[in-house]
Amino acid sequence: MKDQRYIKNEKTLSPEENLSLREKKVAVVGCGGLGGFIIEELGRLGIGHITAIDGDVFEESNLNRQLFSDMGNIGYSKALAAKERMNKVNPDIKLVAVNKYLDDNNAAKILKNHHVVCDALDNIPSRKLISRACKKLNIPLVYGAIAGWYGYVSTIFPEDNTIDYVYDTDESKGEEQELGNPAFTPAIIASLQVAETVKLLTGKGELLRKKLLFINCLEHKYEIIELG
Repeated sequence: MKDQRYIKNEKTLSPEENLSLREKKVAVVGCGGLGGFIIEELGRLGIGHITAIDGDVFEESNLNRQLFSDMGNIGYSKALAAKERMNKVNPDIKLVAVNKYLDDNNAAKILKNHHVVCDALDNIPSRKLISRACKKLNIPLVYGAIAGWYGYVSTIFPEDNTIDYVYDTDESKGEEQELGNPAFTPAIIASLQVAETVKLLTGKGELLRKKLLFINCLEHKYEIIELG
């Protein structure tokens, strides 16, 4: 009997493309608002190996938007919660939980040998750090950021300098510090990041390379900004 788990994917991706995803490795840096939805969707798609990286624990303020948070795991590791969730959702895949923050000393070691890295971070210095690591390792990076009603997505190849165009500041936090983050924005932006990731892994479609997709959910405005 044919495996029914992925049969609905086959109307979008060919059986061969679906099968190829079992051989792919994706690292998700951050397991909170964006990262929880990214991991959930990658796991349901059947990405064979996911590395979930986060040294943080859940707080009560995460309950409004972070998929893996609940009343029972406040104070618990976000990365380990991601692993437990995927064991329930799709035990076919391998999820490696890395319960630590990336820094200049460990980033290359943790991220190497992945096909794609997904940025699900919440601060500018860490985004710049993983961009440098991906450049060094020759790995494409799928960037996503959220702030209130607004979100941004871009796909960054190792030879691109997209992060430098987006963040020409030394500040630690962006607009989210002032605008906060509701439940819906991370779900939208994470889904677009997953779509870009699947396109990278399968070679399908047009990527947001050297482009920044801006989404304004409040007024339903969507703009693609060309980057140098």
